[in-house]
Amino acid sequence: MRWKIAIVNSATFGAYTGVLERLSKVGEVVRINVPREISGEKLASRLAGFQFVVASTNPRYDEKFFRANTDVVLLARNGIGLDNIDVKAATECGVVVTRVPGEVEREAVAELAIALMLDAARSVSAAYNAVREGRWHERGRFIGLELKGRTVGIIGLGNIGRRVAEILSKGFGARVLAYDPYISEDAAASIGVKLTDLETLLRESDIVTLHAPLTEETRHIINVKTIALMKNGSILVNTARGGLVDTNALVEALKAGKLRYAALDVVEGDYVMPGNPLLQFENIVVTPHIGAYTYESFGGIDECVAEAIEAVAKGEKPKYVVNPEVYEGRVRRLE
Repeated sequence: MRWKIAIVNSATFGAYTGVLERLSKVGEVVRINVPREISGEKLASRLAGFQFVVASTNPRYDEKFFRANTDVVLLARNGIGLDNIDVKAATECGVVVTRVPGEVEREAVAELAIALMLDAARSVSAAYNAVREGRWHERGRFIGLELKGRTVGIIGLGNIGRRVAEILSKGFGARVLAYDPYISEDAAASIGVKLTDLETLLRESDIVTLHAPLTEETRHIINVKTIALMKNGSILVNTARGGLVDTNALVEALKAGKLRYAALDVVEGDYVMPGNPLLQFENIVVTPHIGAYTYESFGGIDECVAEAIEAVAKGEKPKYVVNPEVYEGRVRRLE
């Protein structure tokens, strides 16, 4: 029997590799676009008849979806984040969830974080916009900062955060602080990083860059109170998750001149529409969640997803299972 594979809201999956031809040997591959806001029974209906779902950052796969859709056996996230997947509900319903391991996107996201940091430190985007608008004579406004000798605070010293720390300390000669309650001081010191508490990091850093997962503990970790602790004229970089930053607090900080610059690849709500209050400022750059958008990263992502689908199709346990406990219960099988 040929199974059905849905690629949901992802134009990039399979666009730069031969993975679609590879998966066509497993089953019928269909690209499906649904509204970002759809969930529950409506989403379950749209994906009825599909045994495999390749899931992007949206829509949300909630408890109602898993209970209403009895066809899906594998939800393969083509990325790292699981914010839009109710993993507990998937486990209770016997659905296997996989994701891409962090090392696949590590270099791509780390390098974009550094790129945004440099853009902010040197006002690259703002200066370019001035040139486009015939304001070359205003170049004196764009006096920048050098990373060498500056203090950069990293919130979240996981896979990507560690790589950013290595680039900053070894490549730029920056002083690197980190806040991560799950990392030991020895582990941080091994890559030239000083582990500290959040308040100290915010008070001492010229640049704060976010690399933490979005959890109830970390949601809005950058808020009115924590921004107040930051240095006047400091820079905020976020390539992790939009929900780590309280957008309203950030807007007010930019209005007040508290921050020199904000450089974001992710925002609350996952996307920015015209009229968003963040777009009123010259001292901000926002990219459309392109952290993992490199040919190398996409190749690794496609490989991991294909391996997961092929394994489940053969009745095997795939790599990078998020909810291994599902195998202790009644895991859904292909029928």
